Amino acid sequence: MKILLFGKNGQVGWELQRALAPLGELVALDRHGHNGLTGDLDDLEGLRATVRDLKPNVIVNAAAYTAVDRAEEEHEPAMRINAHAPTVLAEEAMALDALLAHYSTDYVFDGSGDAPWEETDTPGPVNHYGASKLAGERRIQSSGCRHLIFRTSWVYADRGGNFLANMARMMCERDALQVIDDQVGAPTGAELIADVTAHAIVQALGDTSKQGLYHLTPAGETSWHDYATFIAECLQGQGIDIQAMPERIAPIPTSEWPTPAARPLNSRLDTTKLEDAFGLTLPQWQDGVSRVLQDRFR
Repeated sequence: MKILLFGKNGQVGWELQRALAPLGELVALDRHGHNGLTGDLDDLEGLRATVRDLKPNVIVNAAAYTAVDRAEEEHEPAMRINAHAPTVLAEEAMALDALLAHYSTDYVFDGSGDAPWEETDTPGPVNHYGASKLAGERRIQSSGCRHLIFRTSWVYADRGGNFLANMARMMCERDALQVIDDQVGAPTGAELIADVTAHAIVQALGDTSKQGLYHLTPAGETSWHDYATFIAECLQGQGIDIQAMPERIAPIPTSEWPTPAARPLNSRLDTTKLEDAFGLTLPQWQDGVSRVLQDRFR
């Protein structure tokens, strides 16, 4: 089996290289590509040519436009990378009868209510980033290709820029922090996303009924503020000298931290469909966070 991975140097792509390698021949590309191949989602014709040249059995797209606030101004680049590029990959997957695995986001929902969102709930993005990701989902689904689409949230890893890394750094630099407490979701580790993806690919290749759209987050829920407090407590427990102690992390509402792009308040995702389809028991969100912090500060 040949697997073509886009976005190999991103948070999820880095972990996917590890998780996918045992499944077959893995060709992993970043935006620069190599040997005439391209991994640049901005280059639609180059993407098409790369897929046709390699003829993979599985395509995994871990690349995306993720600058949520900048997308409010850069509509065209966000749509090209998050919607048009996945369309090309889906069309080529259809032609090859390949399986396409792709990632989406909790930002496809408007964040209303407090119940976890199910895959059948009606999307309603509140920002252009969410709209571009929703467009990508729908174009893959309408292409008719075999696909796995995973919506996830609050992604972090032991590399790259993310909330966990930024909080850990600022806790060592500042003696007090303010963190939003009225947005609720589940911090999702790139390692978990990669492992579930590999597991799902194997099963979906053997059972077409398991293809489709799934929500993928760990168990449990938290606010950004409580997430930050947990990070501080973990660092304290590891003997790290932090200045912003847990009691020095103040909760604030979203209204006190305005951003160009609106954020959904309710980012809870119901993972029942995923767990039932693939026989999974997802870990609590705290497990992955504490493990990454231990690796980061060992």
